[in-house]
Amino acid sequence: MHDDRSITEHRLRRVLHERIRPAVHSSPLPLTVERWDAPGEPVPVAEGLAAPYEPCAPGDTWGPAWGTTWFKVTGTVPAAWAGRTVEAVLDLGFDRMMPGFQCEGLVHRADGTGIKALNPYNDWVRVADRAEGGERIEWYVEAAANPVLVDHRATYEGDLRTSGDRPLYRLARMDLTLFETEVWELVQDLDVLYELMTQLDTGDARRYEILRALGAALDAVDLSDVPGTAAAARAHLADVLAAPANASAHRISAVGHAHIDSAWLWPLRETVRKVARTVSNMVNLMDGHPDLVFAMSQAQQLDWIKTHRPELFERVKKKVADGQFVPVGGMWVESDTNMVGGEAMARQFLYGKKFFLDEFGIDTHNVWLPDSFGYTAAMPQLVRLSGSRWFLTQKICWSQVNDFPHHTFWWEGIDGSRVFTHFPPVDTYNSDLGGAQMAHAARNYREKGWGSRSLVPFGWGDGGGGPTREHLARARRQRDLEGSPRIEIERPDAFFEKARAEYEDAPVWAGELYLELHRGTYTSQAKTKQGNRRSESLLREAELWAATAAVRVPGYAYPYEDLERIWKTVLLHQFHDILPGSSIAWVHREARETYGRVAQELRDITLAAQRALAGEGTEELVFNCAPHARRGIPAGGAGRPAQPPEPVTVEERHGGGHVLANGLLVVEIDARGLIVSVHDLRARREAVAPGRAANLLQIHPDFPNMWDAWDVDEFYRNNVTDLDDLDGLDGLEVAESGPRSATVRVTRSFGRSRAVQQITLRAGAKTLDIVTDVDWHETEKFLKAAFPLDVKADRTASETQFGHVYRATHTNTSWEAAKFEICAHRWIHAEEPGWGVALLNDSTYGHDVTRDVRPDGGQTTTVRLSLLRAPRYPDPETDQGAHTLRFSLAPGAGIGDAVREGHALNLPERTVPGAGPVAPLLAVDSDAVVVEAVKLAEDRGGDVIVRLYESRGGRATATLTASFPITGAVESDLLERPLAGSAVGVPTPADTVPLTLRPFQIVTLRLRRP
Repeated sequence: MHDDRSITEHRLRRVLHERIRPAVHSSPLPLTVERWDAPGEPVPVAEGLAAPYEPCAPGDTWGPAWGTTWFKVTGTVPAAWAGRTVEAVLDLGFDRMMPGFQCEGLVHRADGTGIKALNPYNDWVRVADRAEGGERIEWYVEAAANPVLVDHRATYEGDLRTSGDRPLYRLARMDLTLFETEVWELVQDLDVLYELMTQLDTGDARRYEILRALGAALDAVDLSDVPGTAAAARAHLADVLAAPANASAHRISAVGHAHIDSAWLWPLRETVRKVARTVSNMVNLMDGHPDLVFAMSQAQQLDWIKTHRPELFERVKKKVADGQFVPVGGMWVESDTNMVGGEAMARQFLYGKKFFLDEFGIDTHNVWLPDSFGYTAAMPQLVRLSGSRWFLTQKICWSQVNDFPHHTFWWEGIDGSRVFTHFPPVDTYNSDLGGAQMAHAARNYREKGWGSRSLVPFGWGDGGGGPTREHLARARRQRDLEGSPRIEIERPDAFFEKARAEYEDAPVWAGELYLELHRGTYTSQAKTKQGNRRSESLLREAELWAATAAVRVPGYAYPYEDLERIWKTVLLHQFHDILPGSSIAWVHREARETYGRVAQELRDITLAAQRALAGEGTEELVFNCAPHARRGIPAGGAGRPAQPPEPVTVEERHGGGHVLANGLLVVEIDARGLIVSVHDLRARREAVAPGRAANLLQIHPDFPNMWDAWDVDEFYRNNVTDLDDLDGLDGLEVAESGPRSATVRVTRSFGRSRAVQQITLRAGAKTLDIVTDVDWHETEKFLKAAFPLDVKADRTASETQFGHVYRATHTNTSWEAAKFEICAHRWIHAEEPGWGVALLNDSTYGHDVTRDVRPDGGQTTTVRLSLLRAPRYPDPETDQGAHTLRFSLAPGAGIGDAVREGHALNLPERTVPGAGPVAPLLAVDSDAVVVEAVKLAEDRGGDVIVRLYESRGGRATATLTASFPITGAVESDLLERPLAGSAVGVPTPADTVPLTLRPFQIVTLRLRRP
């Protein structure tokens, strides 16, 4: 036989596109359209309905960037259409190739009830299944003119304040039509068979069976009467659609999904509307398709529905009860997991799962994080402590260098906890269930021979509206179809139960799930990151002192509602495109403003509690919120600090510069303003590598191949400018000199920017503190601060949530080489046996570590902080302006010192006048055991919640002593529910609780009060 495949395939593509698809909606009748352009920000629905509308027609332009236009659509169903299925086609001017990234609409009835959303793949509204004729239509479409910002070019349309006022869209079509059901079904038949056929091998007989059937179906279609011949065409496809799948066919659990970024190329206020539009579509689709299962994560998004669309929320609750609408994820938002602090990550689960329990009575079992930019090694323990059993991610398939070796596996965290994890081989979280994607999932699945199933999240995301009726049609046809994987729409838990049952002994992956991409997100938008870190610290302070005051001070009311509201605000801004700095300018401008308000509220809460505790008096009391004693003040207590030891001295350095000393460290700053020596007197060790300078600011070009705000590519290192030129040195002076501290100020200019650094040594301190004020006006540049250390370290330790992770300093394999930029929280530590150095920070997350062998045979380990970037997309003004960044060098530090000093840097002391010392609410007698949070219980019963963890990576025994009466101590999960199998000791009459912790173990205690 002659090979005529290409001819038939081309014929099918053209006929389907030009004749059959357009025939789905026949006999179009134009509807009457009027418009009202809302001034400014979106208005309530009632205001939109009551607005003064003016005539308009298809072809009219509408919508400046971020504007809202209301369209009033009216018409009458012709009497001749009685008994037929009638739909309206409402096309706002969609680009069919970009669902979720352009204009969108929500259709309302005249009473304000939302009907369904409009988007490029969902531009229809059902009028009647069987029309009676004469039905009157009156709808109101709230249309959002969101600009298209996905082309990766610098644009000022990412903020309402700088966007243009030209119309972005042209109204395309507003018609009443007949919906030709048989034609629509033919489209689905042809679509599924064509995609399946093209995935089959050219030597497979099944491919030719489908080809011949498709040719016969096309022959049966009269192109001048597609509706009248669709049934005859379908008859030729019945046999090939009825052929059952092979017994060994891969099994796919399809879960409806609509990945909606809580902010990204749109502001938070637009996400509120995106969520309403998508959820409206889902409950509407569920009404006619009881087989649809739709999973939705992010409690915040459902809370927006509850707040802004209560009538829609009631429909959601019914669908949840019916089992079709499935809350998943268990977190407040799909947060970043690299930079979120430990306690904040615990609260993501606390408030997320609590919302699902309170609103729907559902205790979610899975953690659903398809799109975060890598996953912390602390996550498995947090998942288990939240009461969850499964973890799902997708983003690891984006890694540039190494293919992740598993799709179903046990993920082991830093403490040894394991969670059953699935990484869908379909390699997308917005699947269309098309044949190409389903074939890829089956081919790509790495557990062949051990497992036989995978999960596919399907539906258009980012405001694209979720699953469509076309997706469901594909799923039905591929449920049991020869040549295709078997597809079954089902709940995520059903998949995980089956997957674990068949593959209980799945392989283990230990440690972080590092994404070999988007490494620039550790640094972009420094003020967003700084706002997050400071909010986390301020929340710790506010809760500690408020809990202490609630227990100690009669009449003091613990601010439950305020703290919960603030926590939820901070958690929202940890979303994986806000905290990572990868959203438009509008998002980050609002974030800066929000963090400012949050900081003021928390300072007010803290001060009120501290004043209540301090009492009336004039004695200056220093409150220590850190989990370790400092300057003689116990953790969680207040009093007068002990007198500082040996005073600080300042001398001129030979050859220029200054020498600072305090009896513990001797610091030399040369004539260039660079630190050339930090000598540990007790250990008789030098921290700075010979011939090198520390605190060296360095500039790199920063123009990645793609994803400007997201990425730094390794080639940025090929060019570097050291800011050590005397011509750029504007000042070097002793700014402060006294027995308690001494400061050298260094001022230098570079490019269009200026940096002022204050290098401070304090009495009794083994840390050298550096405050860097940068007025940053560079473009596509990367600012680093380098510390070349005289330490032979094959690995470094980086703080992560509730512990630390080790990463190699060498590049023996592609896995290590890919980690050329890494994330650390408050500290990074390099050590050789017996002596190490910690580099601490107050708001920096990005770091890199390299190693070199010197001519003298010694090794230099260079640790650099990533301070600022200047990408131009999606925010062309990223990081421009003034910044204050704090970091410290701690020579001779062990891991325990790094933990202590990292907390001290991030939790400053506060001074309040009062009557006398304030004793801590509780104490722990081991520095290895760190108290992370002290608060009152969420159930408002007055019990005290204490969360603590082993911080050094070893076993620890400790005793917790409460300074208030307790009747019991119950180990709890993150939701403060009793934890089965707890090994917490029974309190003694002295109100002490014995503890034994494994490495990095997190323990949450509920201390019951009488």
